[in-house]
Amino acid sequence: MILGIGVDTVDIARFERTLARTPKLRGRLFTEAERDRPLHSLAARFAAKEALIKALGGSDGLRWHDMEITRAVDEAPRFVLTDRLTHALARVGAAWPHVSMTHDGGIATAFVVVEARAGETKATGSTL
Repeated sequence: MILGIGVDTVDIARFERTLARTPKLRGRLFTEAERDRPLHSLAARFAAKEALIKALGGSDGLRWHDMEITRAVDEAPRFVLTDRLTHALARVGAAWPHVSMTHDGGIATAFVVVEARAGETKATGSTL
C-alpha cells in the first residue's frame, strides 16, 4: 500500500546560480558521495530529497545528509537507508521509499513513493 507520494521540480540554471552564490550549500545539501556529480544530477537529487519530505508529510528530524541517493551501474537510483531515514520511515509505518529522477530541457524532476510495511496502515498502524 502507498503511504505517501511526493514530486518536486528544479530549474537547473536557477539551482546552478544558487550554488554559485552560496558555495557551502553544496556541502550542506549533499553527502560526500553525491557532491561531485554533474549539476543536472545534483538538481535531480535535490528534487528527490524534497519529494521524499513531501511523501513523508514533513522532514521531522531528517537532515539533507540523511537522504543520500546512490545509483550503481545498471541499477535504478535509491535512497541509502541511514539511521535517521530508517527512523522517519518507521514513524509512518513505511518499508521503503521508491524514487524516480529525470532531467531534460533545463528542468530536473523527481517522484517519490513511500510504501507501507506489509500488514500496516498509516492511519492506525494496525495490522491488516
